[in-house]
Amino acid sequence: MRGMTIKLGLLACVTAIATLTAVAVSAADVKAARAWAGPEYTRVVFDLSGPAAYKMSQGDVPGSVVLDIAGSSVTGDFSAPGGQGLFKSMSVSKQGGSARLVATVDPRAKPKSFLLKPAGDYGYRLVLDLYPGGQSDPGDNPPPAADHDSPSVASAGNDDDAEASAPAQAPLPTRGSRNSRSKSVPAGKPPMLPTGDRKVVVAIDAGHGGEDPGAKGATGLREKDVTLQVARELADQINRQPGMQAVLTRNGDYFIPLKRRYEIAREHNADMFVSIHADAFKNGDAKGSSVWVLSPRGKTSEASRWLADRENRADLVGGVSLDDKDDSLAAVLLDLQQGYAMQASESIAGNVLKALGRLGPTHRGYVERANFVVLRSPDVPSILVETAFITNPAEETRLRDDGHRRELATAVLGGVRNYFESMPPPGTWFAAQAARRNGGSLASTAASAPAAPAVAADAGAVASDAVKAATRATPPRKTLARADTTASVAKASNGRADDNVRDLHRVNRGETLTGIANQYGVSVGALKMANKMNDDNVRIGSVMVIPSG
Repeated sequence: MRGMTIKLGLLACVTAIATLTAVAVSAADVKAARAWAGPEYTRVVFDLSGPAAYKMSQGDVPGSVVLDIAGSSVTGDFSAPGGQGLFKSMSVSKQGGSARLVATVDPRAKPKSFLLKPAGDYGYRLVLDLYPGGQSDPGDNPPPAADHDSPSVASAGNDDDAEASAPAQAPLPTRGSRNSRSKSVPAGKPPMLPTGDRKVVVAIDAGHGGEDPGAKGATGLREKDVTLQVARELADQINRQPGMQAVLTRNGDYFIPLKRRYEIAREHNADMFVSIHADAFKNGDAKGSSVWVLSPRGKTSEASRWLADRENRADLVGGVSLDDKDDSLAAVLLDLQQGYAMQASESIAGNVLKALGRLGPTHRGYVERANFVVLRSPDVPSILVETAFITNPAEETRLRDDGHRRELATAVLGGVRNYFESMPPPGTWFAAQAARRNGGSLASTAASAPAAPAVAADAGAVASDAVKAATRATPPRKTLARADTTASVAKASNGRADDNVRDLHRVNRGETLTGIANQYGVSVGALKMANKMNDDNVRIGSVMVIPSG
């Protein structure tokens, strides 16, 4: 009996200790708060001393959001952030054993909250996002268990890392919104020239921002400030070019979810997406620029997501809806579009890397691949540019210099413009210029596209009338590479298939024109005519049209 009593006593002690431990874990102090306002939502972040349990509720007064953090208190040096965007003000108090934070917000704001675990120099954080009335979360804000606010190329080569570092003491001054040269065009409306030709649209993404400062140099230079400066400079230079228009994903110090960044590009029917970053490494000797494209693994995983998501299936930039297609045909069409985008991305990245190489050393000397979220758009060619290593003292010094940032933007522009000059999208100013140089004319709409287009040397830019028949009323902004699916595509587009094109063939090492002709059972003459070739030379990597007869 006595032994049983001792056991029960020990059990009670263990239970009490466990209870006290649980209380201690949840008793996290609120140390500080910050607020950022972007064009689509406002974010308020609370720094906590540890993990915490909390509850969010609507206050009694319209336009108030209450956060009760169990077993917690507010530190004596806590200072409420000033009003920004949808966030107006804040009061703090003690409610029983909990800290109560009451945020006064726009009465129409829709609140969303979640916790973030420690990452980099940040500890635990409670995040309150405020969206305009009636608007749902526009991006892929991390759920309570996630930390991947933004890409951090330097950390481990993938952009599912968390915020990289705390705000620095010596930020680079940022300019406010500029004149119309940096303003974006309305979403969904291609910018047109008086001649009737449209401009090519380049979406420029300044990495990080707001709560996410990115990497930090030895003297306190923050990546988010550098990227915004370079992005603005690049936008200005692009908008001074004939036939080009820039769209900035952000034009201020605020955070944008990763997925939302490439969605902005798609909403503006961008012909290209360029994400600007500054690399970092634990070794300060690492140096050089680099350019990244999406890895094949990223392409495969994104395709699976798109085919599973009914909303995504209804919205490819080229105007092709996958929603009304059976699974097999939808997979083929998506694969064609992704193939085009990735091939174009490779070509663009190579051009930009060469241009950066003329400005200074490159980190590896070749285009690199990774599964970055911002590169996952299935229908917009996308690249990520690491301008330099901000953790390298010499390169950090250059990144502080206006002239060097201008040169970086000029180098990126040169690579981008070179791509459009060599592969002009149909209906654009670049296509019209190419036609004038060649003494001919190019089709500017889907209806007038040639039956047997010329070879697309660096990207699958050959379009079939069958796919175009499924597009929206507006001229398509992207063209789908054709595969051996003519019968299925024709069925999906009411029989409007292009009978003159049977297939596409990418030239591999060691192949000859005669060998390709024999492979498909067509004559060399027909093959040359379909591809407008003047000789028998074929180029490795080029895409050749295979005629039906």
